[in-house]
Amino acid sequence: MSNNSTWLLNPATDCCMLDTMFDLHVPVGLTPPLFLHISLQDLFGVSMIIPLLSHHVKALGASPTVAGIVGSTYGILQLFSSTIVGSWSDVVGRRYSLLTCLQLSALGYGLLGMSTSIALFVLARIPVGLFKHSLSICRALLSDLVSASERPLVMGHFNAASSVGFILGPVVGGYLTEREGGFYTSSFTCAAIFIINAGLVWMIPQSETLADRNDTVCRNDTSAGYHENHFSKSVQNGSHTNSHHPLLTAETQQESTSPGKHQGGFRWRDVSFLQPVWKQLSSVGSRIHIVASSDMWDLFLVRLLMAIAIMLYYSNFSLAMEERFSLKPKMTGYLISYSSTLGALAGFLVGPVTQLYKNNMPALLLHSTVLTCTLIFLYAAAPNVWQVLLTSTFFAISTTIGRTCITDLELQRGGVQASGTLIGAGQSVTAVGRILAPLLSGLAQEFSPCGPPSLGVVLALAAVALLLIRIPKWDAREMTKTAKLRNSK
Repeated sequence: MSNNSTWLLNPATDCCMLDTMFDLHVPVGLTPPLFLHISLQDLFGVSMIIPLLSHHVKALGASPTVAGIVGSTYGILQLFSSTIVGSWSDVVGRRYSLLTCLQLSALGYGLLGMSTSIALFVLARIPVGLFKHSLSICRALLSDLVSASERPLVMGHFNAASSVGFILGPVVGGYLTEREGGFYTSSFTCAAIFIINAGLVWMIPQSETLADRNDTVCRNDTSAGYHENHFSKSVQNGSHTNSHHPLLTAETQQESTSPGKHQGGFRWRDVSFLQPVWKQLSSVGSRIHIVASSDMWDLFLVRLLMAIAIMLYYSNFSLAMEERFSLKPKMTGYLISYSSTLGALAGFLVGPVTQLYKNNMPALLLHSTVLTCTLIFLYAAAPNVWQVLLTSTFFAISTTIGRTCITDLELQRGGVQASGTLIGAGQSVTAVGRILAPLLSGLAQEFSPCGPPSLGVVLALAAVALLLIRIPKWDAREMTKTAKLRNSK
């Protein structure tokens, strides 16, 4: 049967039964605890290692230039692998791809714990750079599990748990480093954490769903009639055009009705990692091509501009505080910890703020971008440390909301059926920002300690201007899509 054929679901049974997907209870507005554990432990382990890498590679005898080249290996590998691995998770299934990434990341950190030479250090960074995409795949899996209206709230909780792990990790890593062989202990601890996370993922049943819940239909399972709206995942002007109804490909429907599968509502998809490698690569390539040729360039450009602007804000923060306000590194550390803590707590504000905006994500993204731009300007022009403290307070909140908005809009416009590819592409764009931001920061610092945030203001203003131009076109496209759906009923 053609891959373009689609089948509609029975709203009275299918949607509500998805509350028990993966045997994980997914109440409305609540992130499954399993994912919170994975996200917290993931960044907890990684953040134990990150502050120690530069010290360790120098201790192995690397010159500053070699240390810089070695340090960039991870970012370059992430740049090219994020989209590929994300698309691969769409093809072979979330569970299998997540298990693979966790196990190979554990291998990388284990090798790091045995690195006694620069060559072994570089070798250890390769599997981590290629396969450390566990959080991205978890986000894609969450987008499969929850409805579009619940997604910002759930993603906010997930990001908050990740931020808590990132706050606690350096504390434990610093404590272990003071002991003899502390770096190696931290590396093996990180590897053990990834193995534990792989065990948690293994608890998920082997089958998984491809489609999200339609919470509106689920709450009204006795409504009369069900409209014969066929999903059309076509590419019009390069963009995916999706129906708002839950969907199911013919392949998946055929599998779900085969012997041994659940009937009457579960849309199971067997993990397809046993298919030929060439077929997997072909599927991955076609998905990436669709995203690359889509008209989502505006969203990705906004992501890139804001990623660089935010990184410029933080790039020389400690040095600027010392040069501008004679603030000691210890106090600067407290200020950074304060901002990081607020960023973690801000994850819990995403849901209420989204509800306040009635799920109008373009408007929320525009307002959060304007607020972020304003706060970067106030930081660059701050006459005293108290204004810096004020900007740090709201900056953590605005950036947290902005990141969730941009991810949600990417999934809205591209469709959750390719959520792994879309989230991976977003991570690749952010990786480009990580490469460009240090270079731009260094050039801006040649003129003034306020140079990096001042340049960040310019880039954020460009993002605001782009949103002001493109959002009306997004709204027009949405109105056209809604009109077509009404005419087809």
